[in-house]
Amino acid sequence: MIHSGLVSITFRKLSPRQVVDLIVQAGLDAIEWGGDVHAPHGDVAKAQEVAQMTADAGLAMPTYGSYYRVGHRADVPFSDVLVSAVTLGTPAIRVWAGKVGSAEADAAYWNAVIADSQRIVDLAATEGIAIAYEFHGNTLTDSAESARRLLEAVDRPTLRSLWQPPKGATVEENRAGIDTIAPWLSHIHAFSWRMEEGQTIRLPLADYTNAWKEYLARIDALGGERYVLLEFVRNDDPAQFLADATTLRGWLSGDG
Repeated sequence: MIHSGLVSITFRKLSPRQVVDLIVQAGLDAIEWGGDVHAPHGDVAKAQEVAQMTADAGLAMPTYGSYYRVGHRADVPFSDVLVSAVTLGTPAIRVWAGKVGSAEADAAYWNAVIADSQRIVDLAATEGIAIAYEFHGNTLTDSAESARRLLEAVDRPTLRSLWQPPKGATVEENRAGIDTIAPWLSHIHAFSWRMEEGQTIRLPLADYTNAWKEYLARIDALGGERYVLLEFVRNDDPAQFLADATTLRGWLSGDG
């Protein structure tokens, strides 16, 4: 079954309370708190505050959106990320698979990311927490094929991957990408955009209804519990988010 939610960094300028209130108003189920603004890495007091706020609102917290770059240990101490995740009570931490695209990374870089991935996955597992890679450009998980290569190389049972449509990918490519990482697929980041002269143009979520309904049906057929988390709404506008949330709820209920 697929549930609905929001990535908090969609509204970096809003307070945690304002974000929670928006999600409740939108009728969504969950939140992924971001580790840069709303639940900063290592800030236990803030993590306690947003965890209580989330629980009081009846929202799930399927993952913690960290900005840990695997293979770059000095940038953000993973110990800070982990203590925040434990305090939040989330079952998973989102991390980034380095800072270099898969085609540009040499063997030494791949090996460094693999080794650090194994380290942090093992550390998180001692707390009952899984690790999930961000599925994103300019990292080693910039395509489904490279993500699968990395997941297989790290070879840990509590390692997962999120999924989102890569920029410029066709519907056919996205279908194949979902199938490629299906054994490791955790949650989904959902948005609606097109590329125009190298620029990302954000659109109402409903503009890609046919594609998204196909992706979500494909993912739902895999079985299990997952969350589709909205992010990057047009103009960072709360009103657009509320409209997109209505669209998403319609898709998940079968009414959209």
